[in-house]
Amino acid sequence: MAVRLTGAKNGRPSGMRLSIALPSAAVHVRQPLWLKMTFEPTRAAGLARLDEFAPRAAKQYGSQRNFDLGPMQQSAVSKLSPWIRHRLVTEQEVLARILAAHPTAETISFVQEVFWRSYFKGWLEQHPSVWDRYLVSLDVALENLGNDYSEAISGRTGIACFDHWCAELIQTGYLHNHARMWFASIWIFTLRLPWELGAAFFLIHLIDGDPASNTLSWRWVGGLHTKGKTYLASASNIARFTNGRFEPLGQLTGSAEALTEAYDHPLVPLPPAQSTPIDDAMLLVTQEDCTPQTFIADRPLGILGIVSSTNTGLAADFTQHAVSQASDKLVISDDWTTAIIDMARHAGTNRVVTAYAPVGPVATALAVAKTGLSKEGIELHQTRRPYDSLTWTHATAGFFKLKKKIPQILHDLDLG
Repeated sequence: MAVRLTGAKNGRPSGMRLSIALPSAAVHVRQPLWLKMTFEPTRAAGLARLDEFAPRAAKQYGSQRNFDLGPMQQSAVSKLSPWIRHRLVTEQEVLARILAAHPTAETISFVQEVFWRSYFKGWLEQHPSVWDRYLVSLDVALENLGNDYSEAISGRTGIACFDHWCAELIQTGYLHNHARMWFASIWIFTLRLPWELGAAFFLIHLIDGDPASNTLSWRWVGGLHTKGKTYLASASNIARFTNGRFEPLGQLTGSAEALTEAYDHPLVPLPPAQSTPIDDAMLLVTQEDCTPQTFIADRPLGILGIVSSTNTGLAADFTQHAVSQASDKLVISDDWTTAIIDMARHAGTNRVVTAYAPVGPVATALAVAKTGLSKEGIELHQTRRPYDSLTWTHATAGFFKLKKKIPQILHDLDLG
């Protein structure tokens, strides 16, 4: 189980975990997956992938992005999400590169997908009780695990497409977005497993696993995010968009009754953005932003990278290497307070600056550390990117509200 701590973020209760951990299970497939997907956890690799994808970001992406033809046949999608998730490459950089290559009207499908990520982050940031309640419900689900859960995460359900995606996820750390939707729908409505367990399974295995996008996407499939609206996977849809690779006739439920919850999630206004110079300060790098130097001015006295130690696997390896390449020293620990204090003292400073961490395990870890640092006379400052402040403001209701603002946001970013 994960380390459990309590903390506060912006004066409110926050999630109580530093990381998410689940029981492990062997994945059973009839033959080993022949596919390998390489995601090099460096900024250079992310920028190279962006350059390689840019020519295809218009008509090809718009017409073919929903097709999952297999891990080695996904040229229509960008596969940039691992780098964007950890901000080895930022959303703003991606938008700038794509819009420099194509007129905005031709890339609107891709541009909107970039803003979906921003929407989810901003929405969860302003509805933090969703994350807190998810963690509570996850603990309850973990206390009541059954054999059906073990069969699901081991790829032994007998539903060929689902079992394949389970193995693909664990062995590559990645799934096509449409496969993620099908997987979640089958998990919730056909297998009738708690959505929280599925969301946690994704979060620890996906190289691009993001607390906001992942949690809210699972809630969307189940009918909790847009209340009453569910996503139902069907054999015909799967057959069409896998080009006949899978067609689970007679294996999937034909109905999807929306999940409900007895909780309201009030809107919590965003705190004012702060811009903190890092002169005479130590810079802290977390998995939420591995290129803080691209927007935080001045040279720091030192750069400490820190990640939690609970999880293992491809996603954890990617995270560790991504943070490591951006820092002078990497610490893998759940005791962030001690690590930050030691590095700050070594650097001879009582000021630590880091990129703003939205709701999730990193925000919790920083909140806990901030309390301990304060007792030692060390200040911890979080600086939010202007891009986040610009987009999150419009992420208070459904995506349509933000979607309407995309032209103005692009203009404000000097991109349109």
